[in-house]
Amino acid sequence: MAHDWQPDFEQLVDEHQSMVFSLAWRMTGDRGLAEEIAQDVFLELDRNLGKMKTAAHACCWLRRVAMNRSADALRRRRVRGMDLWVEMEDVHGVPAENRGSPLSARLEQLLATLPEPQRAALVLRYQEDLTPEEIAATLEAPLATVKSHLQRGLKLLRAKAQNHLKEYVRGA
Repeated sequence: MAHDWQPDFEQLVDEHQSMVFSLAWRMTGDRGLAEEIAQDVFLELDRNLGKMKTAAHACCWLRRVAMNRSADALRRRRVRGMDLWVEMEDVHGVPAENRGSPLSARLEQLLATLPEPQRAALVLRYQEDLTPEEIAATLEAPLATVKSHLQRGLKLLRAKAQNHLKEYVRGA
């Protein structure tokens, strides 16, 4: 029975820290900032633990807060005039062996160049495997808007991939 569920902070952190961090990292493109965002999200969870009704509610809440904090961080960066979209290795100093394949690294770079609403929708759809309806609930946006962001984001990502990933395309 759902009303018997008791939230356990450590268990929620263990279960969801990689998801929260990954969302923040893919949204901001900055590993250090993603770590700060994840810490902030879990501090907020600690303050709001009593409001969590079920494990699923806690997961959805964590996703929404992670996306909101990431969006806030991006807005702060833009206001300060910082150039957020630099090469991933320049920002993170992440060794190539820790990034995955070269293609994966390039796709991450291209994803980081998408407008924030499109990037958010795509990350939630393809990283978190959420339905458009779940994405709309997470982002507190109309379903039609989410579908538009998904469609436009994929179209833009494909166009960017065609232009920037020629070395991975057969016959190019």
